Amino acid sequence: MNGTGSAKTRSQRPPIMSAPVRRSAWVVPTGLVLLSLIPILAGALRLTELSSGAAVTADNERFFGSPIPVVIHIVSATVFAMLGAFQFVSAPSGTRIRWHRTTGRVVVPAGLFAGLSGLWMTVFYSLPPNDGPLLLWFRLVFGVAMVVSIALGTRAIVQRQFARHGAWMTRAYAVGVAAGTQAIVLTAAELIAGPPDLTSRALLMGASWLLNLAIAEYIIQRRAFVGRRHALT
Repeated sequence: MNGTGSAKTRSQRPPIMSAPVRRSAWVVPTGLVLLSLIPILAGALRLTELSSGAAVTADNERFFGSPIPVVIHIVSATVFAMLGAFQFVSAPSGTRIRWHRTTGRVVVPAGLFAGLSGLWMTVFYSLPPNDGPLLLWFRLVFGVAMVVSIALGTRAIVQRQFARHGAWMTRAYAVGVAAGTQAIVLTAAELIAGPPDLTSRALLMGASWLLNLAIAEYIIQRRAFVGRRHALT
C-alpha cells in the first residue's frame, strides 16, 4: 500500500503544482517587457529614420551627423532591456541558474554598451531642443550610476557574491529601463497640466529614474528578507 500510495502521490503532484508556478514565473518579466516596449519602439523608429534618409530636423540632426553612437545605443539598450527582463524569471533553481548564466554573458556587455554610448551622446551631441542643462546633468549622473552598478555587479559575481551581484544588476536594470517610466510619467503630466517646460520636464524625468531605483531597492530588500527567513527555517 505504501509503495502504491507513493507512486500515486508522485504522479498526481506535477499537474497540481507545476502549471501555476510556470504562469506566475512570467508575470514580472512580462511587465518589464511591456514597459521596455515604449523606448524600444521609439528606437526602432529612429533607426528607420536614419536608414531611410528622412528629412533632417532640429530634433534629429545630431544623429545624422554622427549615427554610430545612437545605433549602438539603441541596439544594446534593446538587448539589455529584453534579455534583462527574463533574468527575473522565477523558475526551478537549476533551470534558472543555467538561463541566468547564459544570458548574463550577453546582458552585461549590452548594458555597458548602452550606458557608455548614452554617456557619449550626452557629452558630445548638441543639446536637444527639449532638453536643458539640468536634464543633461541628470543623464550624466544616472548614466554613470548604471555603468558603475554593472561593473560592481560583475565584480561581485566573479567573487561569487551572488546576493550582491543581484542587487547591483537590479539597480542597473532599473536605471536602464527608466525611459519607459519616463514616457508614462511625461504623458500623464502633460494630460493633467499641459506640456512641461524644460525644468519641469527634467524634474519629471529625474523623478522617474528615482522611482525605478526605489522599486529596485524594495525588490532587493524583499529578496534579502526572504533569504534570511528561509535560512532560519
